[in-house]
Amino acid sequence: MPALVLLGAQWGDEGKGKATDLLGGSVDYVVRYQGGNNAGHTVVVGDQKYALHLLPSGILSPGCTPVIGNGVVVDPSVLFSELNGLNERGVDTSKLLISGNAHIITPYNVTVDKVTERFLGKRKIGTTGRGIGPTYADKINRVGIRVQDLYDESILTQKVEAALDVKNQILTKLYNRRAIAIDQVVEELLAYADKLAPYVADTVLVLNQALEQDKVVLFEGGQGTLLDIDHGTYPFVTSSNPTAGGACTGAGVGPTKISRVIGILKAYTTRVGSGPFPTELFDKDGEALRRIGGERGVTTGRDRRCGWFDAVIARYATRVNGLTDFFLTKLDVLTGWEEIPVCVAYEIDGRRVEELPYSQSDFHHAKPVYETLPGWSEDITKAKSFSDLPKNAQNYVKALEEMSGAQISAIGVGPGRDETIEINSFL
Repeated sequence: MPALVLLGAQWGDEGKGKATDLLGGSVDYVVRYQGGNNAGHTVVVGDQKYALHLLPSGILSPGCTPVIGNGVVVDPSVLFSELNGLNERGVDTSKLLISGNAHIITPYNVTVDKVTERFLGKRKIGTTGRGIGPTYADKINRVGIRVQDLYDESILTQKVEAALDVKNQILTKLYNRRAIAIDQVVEELLAYADKLAPYVADTVLVLNQALEQDKVVLFEGGQGTLLDIDHGTYPFVTSSNPTAGGACTGAGVGPTKISRVIGILKAYTTRVGSGPFPTELFDKDGEALRRIGGERGVTTGRDRRCGWFDAVIARYATRVNGLTDFFLTKLDVLTGWEEIPVCVAYEIDGRRVEELPYSQSDFHHAKPVYETLPGWSEDITKAKSFSDLPKNAQNYVKALEEMSGAQISAIGVGPGRDETIEINSFL
């Protein structure tokens, strides 16, 4: 049962799309198990660049079945916009499967998300404003709309009515907004029913049967470990579980079926949105990382905050996910620095701390303790094996591997699909 989980080991945007796509040619199913269109993956195929937000990256791999699992929240308008865009570029999207238990992002979820962030002002979380959090809140409050509800108008109407009973009170009395009409929402959602129907399936059954038949299934997380609702830098997190355990609940596959867990690490660190970030740089080095690395959010369009590699975070990701391997991306971005600092520990109130503090307050006040490694100036984008890398680049990778607690099995040396060094096979 070759089931692999592929997830971000930092704050997201580590290059999961490229890693998933590279594995996509060897796997039978690629499954998104959490998040929504607040995630963004850039995949470069030849001279073509694809920006995916909701769809699994495996949709670009012929022969692979892409699956949107029950743990994902789906905005139908975004879904069909992405599908239409790919179809226009000659990509076959007909094999896509969507869980009937996945929750729908409704228009009122988007409205609530946007007005709440504005209301919070300086205390805002930094959400994408796409309705993700409110949709997960509805799910937990048991007033959510699932894909399967679109095929029973009576149930759909009852659920929309129940959800808006409270939300309209909040919108009108707290935010001074106009109430949302129930009939209008129901009509808008029902308009997607026929279009969605060819894709809707019992994906839990499909995936478990595939594993029983020794098919290769890859589970793809949407955000990074430090954005996990339980294990991230709460409250500056997403509303779901991108950590490895989320693959089990978000796809309906038992933990005993997971054979390998791969964490994606950038050779430095980035973050989008608010929240603590110990190694963040506010100088010319930070600007250079942003410029050379093209650090702009695929989904948000916001500049990413940039900093040096944080080994404390990497060790934490190894622990909470049970990582067996790392895929190190964007090593080429560091070419040209004479020396490269790496955060090996934190200083908190005069104490050296080598593990991620559980206290939000401590993490907020953590100052990075750096060790400096020699850099390199040689172009590494044409490297095909580990031995092709300059000696200092090799030493940098070995140091990160030792500090992080899991083997580095692949290295990204450029943005292209083929600009990757494979050290150990993931399959």
